[in-house]
Amino acid sequence: MLRLHYNLEKVSMGLVAAIIVVASVGGIVEIAPLFTIEETVDIPEDMRPHTPLELAGREIYIREGCYACHSQMVRSLADELDRYGPYSLAAESAYDHPMLWGSKRTGPDLARLGEKYSDAWHVAHLNDPRSVVPVSIMPAYPWLWRPLDTDLIRDSLATLARLGVPFDDAMIENAVTDALAQSRPDGDDAERVRERYGEGVAVRAFDGDPSRVTEMDALVAYLQSLGTLTRAAHDTLVQDMP
Repeated sequence: MLRLHYNLEKVSMGLVAAIIVVASVGGIVEIAPLFTIEETVDIPEDMRPHTPLELAGREIYIREGCYACHSQMVRSLADELDRYGPYSLAAESAYDHPMLWGSKRTGPDLARLGEKYSDAWHVAHLNDPRSVVPVSIMPAYPWLWRPLDTDLIRDSLATLARLGVPFDDAMIENAVTDALAQSRPDGDDAERVRERYGEGVAVRAFDGDPSRVTEMDALVAYLQSLGTLTRAAHDTLVQDMP
C-alpha cells in the first residue's frame, strides 16, 4: 500500500484523480441521504417569517455588508451561552435566503440581539457608533435616514413564497402597506400587521418619527427581530439543562 501511494505521488495527474475520487465518495456519503427524506429541519410551530419591513431591513443589512463583521450563530460553548444566550438552531434560519450564520466576529454575534437594546440605542449606534460605544470601530451609516424604497418588497415576498417561506396571498398583496404600517403604530393599518404576522410583532416608529418610513426604520426593525421569531432555541436549552 505504501509503495502504491509512493508511486502515485510521482504521477501528478493520477494523484489529482485519486483525490477527486476520494472527495467525491465523501461528498456522496454526506449528500445522498438528504434526497431520501422530505425535511431536514423541523419548523417550530411558533415560527413566523419576517414582516415586509423587517425583510427590507435584512436586505439593507446585507447591502451594507453587516454580515462581514457580525455572525448570527451562537455556538454551543459555555462562554457563548453565557454571553449571547441559547445556541443557534438550524430551524431559526429555515426561512432565510440567504442564511447569515457566518463565523466572522469583528463585532459581536447578533443572533439574539432582538429587544436587547432600545430602538433609540440602535438609531444612535447606526448613526454614530462611538456615541454609545466609544471604542467601537464600526463605521457610521448616516444615509439610512433616506426614505425606504418599497418598490421591490412585494416581489421579494412573492419570490420567497416560491422558495417555501409561508407568505400567503394576503401577505404578498399587502406587503407595501404592511411595511409602512409597521412603523406607524397609530395608523389605520397597524393592527392588520399583527393580524397577519402575530401579536408578538413590534409595531412602532423605530427611528422615532412615525410621519416617515426610512431605511433606519427597516434596519432597526430587522435587528429587533433577531432571535424573536421563535422560542425553540430557548426551549431546547431548557431541555438540555441537567
